[in-house]
Amino acid sequence: MYVCGMTVYDFCHLGHARVMVVFDLLRKWLRSQGYDVTYVRNITDIDDKIIRRAVENGESIRSLTDRFIAAMHEDADALGIERPDFEPRATEYVEEMKTMIHQLMDKRLAYRSESGDVNYSVRAFPGYGRLSGKSLDELRAGERVDVSDNKQDPLDFVLWKSAKAEEPDDAKWEADFGVGRPGWHIECSAMSCKLLGNTFDIHGGGADLQFPHHENEIAQSVGATGENFASYWMHNGFVRVEKNGVEEKMSKSLNNFFTIRDILKHYDPEVVRFFILRAQYRSPLNYSDDHLDDAKQALTRLYKAVGDAQAVGEIDWSADFESRFAAAMNDDINTPVAVSVLFDMASEVNRSNSLELASRLKALAGVLGILGRKGDEFLKAEVAGAEGLTEAEILVLIDARAQAKKDRDFARADAVRTELLEKGVVLEDIRGGGTEWRRA
Repeated sequence: MYVCGMTVYDFCHLGHARVMVVFDLLRKWLRSQGYDVTYVRNITDIDDKIIRRAVENGESIRSLTDRFIAAMHEDADALGIERPDFEPRATEYVEEMKTMIHQLMDKRLAYRSESGDVNYSVRAFPGYGRLSGKSLDELRAGERVDVSDNKQDPLDFVLWKSAKAEEPDDAKWEADFGVGRPGWHIECSAMSCKLLGNTFDIHGGGADLQFPHHENEIAQSVGATGENFASYWMHNGFVRVEKNGVEEKMSKSLNNFFTIRDILKHYDPEVVRFFILRAQYRSPLNYSDDHLDDAKQALTRLYKAVGDAQAVGEIDWSADFESRFAAAMNDDINTPVAVSVLFDMASEVNRSNSLELASRLKALAGVLGILGRKGDEFLKAEVAGAEGLTEAEILVLIDARAQAKKDRDFARADAVRTELLEKGVVLEDIRGGGTEWRRA
């Protein structure tokens, strides 16, 4: 499985988180079904934005990209995302890219322009547009298609960019066709073929990459090798955010994005992961605090169900939870239905009080990467950056409330409960005495 990863010049936003979570889930599911999965997710560490940001900062490209790769790993680790088996950096595969460009030029699928750029000749590749459903006659210069006097056709795209005098030395490589650097599209073709072979099973990425990026990957890879490229293509939907009453795609170019680390200042990472998984991966994901709050409450219900089970009750096995869960996951990773099965299981756990069923619920949820903690660890977890009470402060107030009740000062006891609730702490008095608490 090859997934197009991040361009590392800034912190990752929620759209990047969705890509990482979706394909982390896919790998977990395939492995749970007995498949041997090799997962490659690349890093683009050379492009115009990276060069521009490094020059603005007065630092080397490597310094900039190293810093944001480390930040990406921190964010991914927080969300419970397992590292890919291979995480190739584009700058480490420039030789493979040059070799592929030579192959395309030898087959007259690429040409060197007067400016020194090497371009791919789109009309020389039969079947271009098949993945995205676009025909050459319908395509026009404009949407994500660069127009240049150095191209034989406006639809042609660059494989090798000739060096510019003002660009730093660490953005340039020697090549037979001139000093320069690789274009964006050739990176993924070269890295995937090198690490997975000319033909592999699954290629994934965001929906915005289907055209032209993935279309161009097919043209490059098939054009160079003459073999089928990827057998299956999976594209996750956009994260959408409301701005001025209009819903739009979350992106850095629109300046409407929320970084993962900013969101994690207010929400537990597992809540964010669960929020992403509640939508089927191809569907739009609408971002708002209300939706995240709802995900938190829903995840709390699941944790309380598995945490409260204390006995072996009589279970209604006719519900056939595991097979329903598997059917949902095998139906194009239909996580909304799979999650609904978890809630059906939770209802049965609440009714039967069965430890066995609670354990099976945790096992299925583990495939989604949730319910991996003890109940109290989740219910009482402090969110990084949140200005809430510490556990010690909460316990002092709970003791004060207990003393007020013992003194029959019920007004004081109610005031303490209200004070805690206003500070995001919910109290639950339990049968037989004592009080349990959780963060709202």
